[in-house]
Amino acid sequence: MSPLNLVVDQLIDPSAAPRSALATAPIALEDLADFLEILQFLIREPSVVGSEDSFFRVLRRELEEVGAEVTHYHGVLVAQGSRPHELMLSAHIDRHGLLCTGPNEFQYAAFIAGNQSELTGDSVSEQMLHTIENRFQGQRVQAHLPYTGTYIGQGVITHSYICPERKNLIFEVEGLEYLQPGTPVSFLDRLQFNDGYISAQLDNVISAAIIIFLFRCGFEGTALFTAQEESGRSWRYALSWFQRQRLGTDRLIALDTSPYHSREAADEQLVTLRRKDASADFAPGITQELGDRCTQLGIPYSYKDDYIAAQNLTRPKPYSLGRTEMGRLTAATDGAVTGTTLQIPTTEYHTATETASLASVAAIIRLLQTFID
Repeated sequence: MSPLNLVVDQLIDPSAAPRSALATAPIALEDLADFLEILQFLIREPSVVGSEDSFFRVLRRELEEVGAEVTHYHGVLVAQGSRPHELMLSAHIDRHGLLCTGPNEFQYAAFIAGNQSELTGDSVSEQMLHTIENRFQGQRVQAHLPYTGTYIGQGVITHSYICPERKNLIFEVEGLEYLQPGTPVSFLDRLQFNDGYISAQLDNVISAAIIIFLFRCGFEGTALFTAQEESGRSWRYALSWFQRQRLGTDRLIALDTSPYHSREAADEQLVTLRRKDASADFAPGITQELGDRCTQLGIPYSYKDDYIAAQNLTRPKPYSLGRTEMGRLTAATDGAVTGTTLQIPTTEYHTATETASLASVAAIIRLLQTFID
């Protein structure tokens, strides 16, 4: 047994598992270990918002190795099996990071001035900006060449604050004073294991890893990997692909993580679904189908829009439902391209220690495996 198998065996000991035990959605230990190996590998590859090219090449290699037909367009990588229209999955592959914007000046890459025309102020990322501004002190970072992803140096964040004029997080970084404007800087990230949970900057590399794992298990549908979701652009890249193909669908499932304010709140469900976001109602058919499959498998689930509505009853300033890639696609096409979301409950959202339970990951994989004959 490999070291990772031994780790998984220890982590999912029923005595240490979250309230909703893995037994509700069984998955072989060796399968979970195989998935975690994929995730560990992908986490080490940089994919800062707006500089995803090198990560696209990594994905392409992994997917072609398992026989998928892979095509790279601007902003979207598309992998297809032998039954491409049966089910479609999508996942954005950009991760938060920094961008050098001047002499020893670093900004949160998603919200640089060039992206702010796409941001409406009611996305989850924007709403959480003030919440996360003080979380980065002492965080190690590494710089890469924009297109190739070649490593060019490391530094440490010493201070971060929100600039009211630029409406963005500004970072002070020690050790990267020599960088030129336009250089992406990623958080130094490694997968961590702790008592049935995994932590890293999971949003949304974990979904990319799940899709690769599903192709290895025999998935024959279509998967779209999109760039720049955190800056509000990914839906445009996905839409352009559907337009090229002159194709519509109501069975697109967008995989992602979903933030909760506490571990207790996150562990109330293994799977998070949505009926809608701030942009549009999702496709009721596939949304209900996912809920029904969860019920059949004994997987606890909930609807994030219901959760937000309940939380807003006690908040002085209500939270938005957020604007997701799925909602924007649905609204832009008047429902011609639509579907639903399938999300992993997490805490410490948009940090290098975003945390999910292995029980939740296993449940998501088990749920999606039911679509594979």
